[in-house]
Amino acid sequence: MKTSFLQFLQDPHLVASFQRCCGLFLRVEDCLPGNWSNSHTNATGNQGPGEKGSVIRSSECTNGNQRHQLNGSHQYPHGQESKGSHGVSGCVVKEKPGYVVKNFFLYYLFRFAAALGQEIFYITFLPFTYWNFDPFVSRRLVGVWAIVMYLGQASKDIIKWPRPLSPPVVKLETRVDAEYGMPSTHAMAATAISFTFLIATMHRYKYSVALGLMASTVLSALVSLSRLYTGMHTVLDVICGILVTAVFMVLTYPFWNIIDNFQLTSPLTPIIAIVIPFFMSYTYPALDHYSPTRGDTTIILGVASGCTIGFWMNYQYGRTYEPTGSLPFELPSVTLEIVSLTIARFLVGIIVLVATRQVVKTLTLKALYAWFNVGKHDVEARKRLEIEVPYKFVTYSSIGFNATAVVPLLHQFLELL
Repeated sequence: MKTSFLQFLQDPHLVASFQRCCGLFLRVEDCLPGNWSNSHTNATGNQGPGEKGSVIRSSECTNGNQRHQLNGSHQYPHGQESKGSHGVSGCVVKEKPGYVVKNFFLYYLFRFAAALGQEIFYITFLPFTYWNFDPFVSRRLVGVWAIVMYLGQASKDIIKWPRPLSPPVVKLETRVDAEYGMPSTHAMAATAISFTFLIATMHRYKYSVALGLMASTVLSALVSLSRLYTGMHTVLDVICGILVTAVFMVLTYPFWNIIDNFQLTSPLTPIIAIVIPFFMSYTYPALDHYSPTRGDTTIILGVASGCTIGFWMNYQYGRTYEPTGSLPFELPSVTLEIVSLTIARFLVGIIVLVATRQVVKTLTLKALYAWFNVGKHDVEARKRLEIEVPYKFVTYSSIGFNATAVVPLLHQFLELL
């Protein structure tokens, strides 16, 4: 019974049913030579959002009973429901099928929610909290986020469960298609970020904890459901991601203050912050094919490493940038002056981080290419372990350090604090 229930939660048809309930439908044309669609339209007859590049163009006819291959998944002919494992005669499809959007509100809502779990959100939100809110909270966010993400990424490449098949699922993202699916790191990160923020602030600031709990729940739920809507995870992937994060936070919460005090005061912090994350990146579970998970994990650990050193250095020189006064603090009023300063600090910081990424990445790659005698135009070499891990770790640890140590000094120099 338990096995059957778990299989039910892992069934791609359950994901497809959720997509259809939200107004997202797979559009698959007849798998016959000459009958490939040159465009894909939404319910109103116009091209749907995101459908550029999803046109089915060419086929390679094959004989025998087999499923149609689609980016490593399966496609069924028009009109045939993809139930069971029975095959059909057909062709190899070179590109993903189109889709029909009938509810544009949910389409844009879930696409936005999915973006909240991507790299661009974390490299902007986490520094934002440090520059404009409270470094005390930011330190906890960075620590929990990094550990949870490492657990999730490594688990994917150890468990090696595939993502939902398409068809029957509509897949709206392609970059992570080469990764395994269990657990959903989007669900893990969203749960970790939203509830760590709540826990770290509920006794530190005066606000309604009930509203904070509601906001945290809605945010994590939206990001988690977006992974079903985009067709990138099964229901079981999402549930496991949330549960693993919840268990981790419950077990580690009693030690948050102890760990924070250690990372700020111990003379060993810089060594630990560099050696352990780099070792974890270099010994990341190996696969028999290239997957972006190792590189993404190195980025996460690199950011955490650089931030930790920045936190430590700021404390050593008496620059914690934390609010002063008696607890709990009042939330600052939103005025034009505060909004202007917030935007200015954010823009200055982002410019520094973008410049840091460009300069350090370029210099690191040049040094590694020269060391390993690799041609400077060999882009594929970046996927090699001995090049990918060092260049990404050095680049993103530099970003983390500059975000926490250099940018605040620049804010002080520009009188933005």
